[in-house]
Amino acid sequence: MDSTDRRANLLATLAEGVIRLTDSEAWRAWLDVQRRFHRYSWGNTVLIALQRPAATQVAGFHAWHRLGRHVCKGEKGIAILAPITRRFRVTDEETGEESVITGSPRAFRIAHVFDIAQTAGADLPSLPLSKLGGHDPDGLYERLCAVAGSIGYTVEKVSLDGGINGRCHYREPRIEIEVRNDARQQVKTLAHELAHAILHGDDRTAITRERAELEAEAVAYIVCADLGIDSAAYSFGYLATWSGGGRDAERAISQSAQRIQKAAHVILDGGAISERVAA
Repeated sequence: MDSTDRRANLLATLAEGVIRLTDSEAWRAWLDVQRRFHRYSWGNTVLIALQRPAATQVAGFHAWHRLGRHVCKGEKGIAILAPITRRFRVTDEETGEESVITGSPRAFRIAHVFDIAQTAGADLPSLPLSKLGGHDPDGLYERLCAVAGSIGYTVEKVSLDGGINGRCHYREPRIEIEVRNDARQQVKTLAHELAHAILHGDDRTAITRERAELEAEAVAYIVCADLGIDSAAYSFGYLATWSGGGRDAERAISQSAQRIQKAAHVILDGGAISERVAA
């Protein structure tokens, strides 16, 4: 089996893994909780970031109670703007049925939300996504750094806030990798960021963020598999969150298959990392 067929089979395995994950009880429990968190306006996300930059999940006082948690004593709420809307009760002349119509916001009031770090209580279901652990005895990270250099990028390990594992700066051009992660996770992240550099550096407006992340992680999965690292514990969950999971993920992977294989070819067959890891 040549490399193209092998990588096509890996994409099929990846899609099947995401489908299985998003049909699991753990995924459904996590998704059910996530649906309870409001999507805040751009202005409110700015207010939240200004007052508590490290906030990850925010909800109101009573919303946390419904999730089995409580706001810790002495915690100060994060002020946001909540719309004040007028509700009208109307009656259908033909059926006599009553319904409520909500009008457009006519004013705003200050409301308060709290970050999960300000609460205590029952653990929320966690996303079925685990960072990779372990060492890099074969020097794969340095080999991938050489690939980055061959396409004009530098790589540096830094401390990144907000749980970010890596970041690709297209204009510099530079890739940052979270220094506190284990070596195998750093290898996977570098493969992911290299995919961004190869596929998305020229025209980032031509593709959605969701598709870009799906392509980059699919490339990372193929590269890691080729180098002897099983990244399924991380890649399946990551792809599910960006694609919606299930058959949506399968369709998205299929639509991007040629681009994914192109980037994997550049990374694995471009010369800088052509030497295979011994089985």
